[in-house]
Amino acid sequence: MTCPFLCKLAAVLAATVSMIGTSQAEQPPETVHFRSADGKTILTGYVFAPAVRRAARVPAVVMMHGRAGPYSLNVKETGPYDATTLSRRHMQWGEIWASLGYIAVLVDGFGPRGFPGGFGRHSINERPDEVNEVTVRPLDAYGALAWLRSRSDVTPDRIGLQGWSNGGSATLAAIAVDAPGIVEHNAAAGFRAALVFYAGCGLRERYKEQSYRPYTTVLEFHGTADEETGYGTCRRLVEKSHAAGGDIELVTYDNATHDFDDPGRNRQSVSANQDARSDAIARAQAFFERLLAQGLPPRR
Repeated sequence: MTCPFLCKLAAVLAATVSMIGTSQAEQPPETVHFRSADGKTILTGYVFAPAVRRAARVPAVVMMHGRAGPYSLNVKETGPYDATTLSRRHMQWGEIWASLGYIAVLVDGFGPRGFPGGFGRHSINERPDEVNEVTVRPLDAYGALAWLRSRSDVTPDRIGLQGWSNGGSATLAAIAVDAPGIVEHNAAAGFRAALVFYAGCGLRERYKEQSYRPYTTVLEFHGTADEETGYGTCRRLVEKSHAAGGDIELVTYDNATHDFDDPGRNRQSVSANQDARSDAIARAQAFFERLLAQGLPPRR
């Protein structure tokens, strides 16, 4: 972040962290359906809309869930899998973006393909290829992008992408200069900016022989005590990307674990996660405000 402006903005936004995302919204988000850029899969999306609009057209965010899917673990086996059972983390972030005056859509890429409960930890080599985070899920992100651009209340060139864990990997793959699902690989044609949380940065060895380079600006977060996706792999990916000209920044949190932004009691019982969550939310908001909301009236 560049100071003093962004640091001051982050401090102001951080003051709202404890009030956002710690409880379910009174009304569940709207459920919508749209086609993936694979041309065949009809995806389910959950839309978080602002109560107060900052302009006739506003920025938007596409949110990509992790390997456990978008729903609460409490309904993992039996369901229902719908807008009333989304996880607290996804509700938290949808509410955050709506509070800034954005329109956010959380994409369920697993349910429409027959895996609504997602997958267990360390199951990456056992998951079916139809949910591949490098070759398939980026197409879902671009399906959501096209759907948002069809709305009259969205600024079409001010749409960001956000992903967690497996969805973070999908986000990295979606904004690569050789990403599937997009013809022109630039921020005007695709996503204006991207947020990546504790991704699996191996990306199925797609960039083993070459450097990964995003076509847009990326802010990535990772805890050094992440027990599920390796921090070191992401650090190396970012270092190589920088050397290749990639506009990507890695924010590191000492002793923070995987899912450090999950507002649930289990993750927030770790003090490092509490600090990481607060800081990451403030930085993420400042990042999208700078890159998506330029020229908009301030929040009321």
